[in-house]
Amino acid sequence: MRRALRFYSDNKALTDLATRKKAYAYMDLLLDGEHVILDLDYWLLFLRLIESSPDKEKFWAEHREVARSHKEQLKSKVHSAEELLTRLEYCNFFRMTRNSDRDFTLIFGSELPKKFVRVFLEEYFSAMGIKAEIKENLTKLSVTVKP
Repeated sequence: MRRALRFYSDNKALTDLATRKKAYAYMDLLLDGEHVILDLDYWLLFLRLIESSPDKEKFWAEHREVARSHKEQLKSKVHSAEELLTRLEYCNFFRMTRNSDRDFTLIFGSELPKKFVRVFLEEYFSAMGIKAEIKENLTKLSVTVKP
């Protein structure tokens, strides 16, 4: 109870709806212990190691399986492409620009995580039955959801 009161007191300034949504998303991601906070430099080191590994194809195949399983895990929380992209943005995989209801630009701080996210999106969208076109630029992905 004390922790809840302290949290409320510390965060009562979270009156902005977007900020509140983000705070609740972080709590959802972290409180169950299924996610970790990882320094971006370590994240990039892991991705670089994967690309240089002789077992990298095995990693990408297993990554595809995990992406499909996430669709089942998140079926009560993620109902659209935009909800998925927003959730992944909260995970700091990228910064998202919403160009229209069906068109999004994902901006990465580095080229390394782009493939990881692209593979995840392809598998997750496929499992959801969402048709999307994903175009790659140097440090961006353009995602257009088809009607």
